Amino acid sequence: MKETIAPVAVDAMGGDNAPDAIVQGALNAARKGLPVVLVGGGAAIRGRLARLRRRTSLPIEVVHASEVVEMDDHPAQAMRRKKDNSIRRCFELVAQGRASAMVSAGNSGAVMAGAIFVLGRPEGVERPAIISALPALNAAPILLDMGAVVDCKPIHLVQFALMGELYARRVMGVAHPRVAILANGEEESKGTDLTRAAAAALRRSSLCFVGYCEGRDLLTGDYDVIVTDGFTGNVALKTMEGTARAIGDHLKGALRGSPLALLGGLLARRALSRMKRRVDWREVGGAPLVGVSGMGFICHGRSDALAIENAIRRAHQAAGTRFTDGIAAAVAPSAALLAAAEATPPFEPTDPRNPVRVDA
Repeated sequence: MKETIAPVAVDAMGGDNAPDAIVQGALNAARKGLPVVLVGGGAAIRGRLARLRRRTSLPIEVVHASEVVEMDDHPAQAMRRKKDNSIRRCFELVAQGRASAMVSAGNSGAVMAGAIFVLGRPEGVERPAIISALPALNAAPILLDMGAVVDCKPIHLVQFALMGELYARRVMGVAHPRVAILANGEEESKGTDLTRAAAAALRRSSLCFVGYCEGRDLLTGDYDVIVTDGFTGNVALKTMEGTARAIGDHLKGALRGSPLALLGGLLARRALSRMKRRVDWREVGGAPLVGVSGMGFICHGRSDALAIENAIRRAHQAAGTRFTDGIAAAVAPSAALLAAAEATPPFEPTDPRNPVRVDA
């Protein structure tokens, strides 16, 4: 018998377009059979539901939360002082088993804090991480961390790799994920003390660790899991978003430059539409938070109904894999891997054009 998955708890009050866009996205998901719990100001949510939905049999429940975490609130203080905020209530539903996952476009720091305060971390996990799916040419690689841990230690990168590999296998369906660390070159002599220490440990792991990945290869699809610190990952993601937007604007300007170019654009409209969807962050919906004892998805603050709908869909799919059950076992070898790597003095190649494995 197919397992019944609990609804996804959605923070109806989080984000620039809340609550209207959030409620509409939840309705769209519910119309496709995905059960949802909307959390926030009960009267306001019910009023919008009554105005927007066309039938009453949709799988939507409303749970009241009297407080809202604002974007300028201090995350940890908001979790402590606003006990009945919509983010915390979402995580409490997950902890109680009344929801399988939560989705929020609100204060991302508060989502992080709420996950840690309410759900806690699986045994052995040092820090959670945020995963982003990348619009690669011929695959769907994931990049982590996207901003949860700015000042990383080697143990963090090692655990990000182990958790990311587990996510790629269980949630993304990649049989043998290729894991890499983002660096400034492919040679093993490149990188920083942080990346070299993490790489030395991962070479001793059971992962399919393939070494370093350069920034130019983020979207090639040659890697399935790409690991970096939260500062670098966030900058990389925002750079890709800005580049995609600039290319789109340049393309629009070029197509409007002449009647012939405009005709070519009309003829290629379907192909251009497919390309736009491929790089549209709204199609991804939300970024999963891993390293906590439950599923949470962080959405862009500008999320509209489409982004929320897709985030709910991805959260529902991820929850069905019971991914979080395997995290503790996945990160268990991390400390031993680092200790073994640190016990072997690094080998310094005499010829930088022909680097040798540091653990050779």
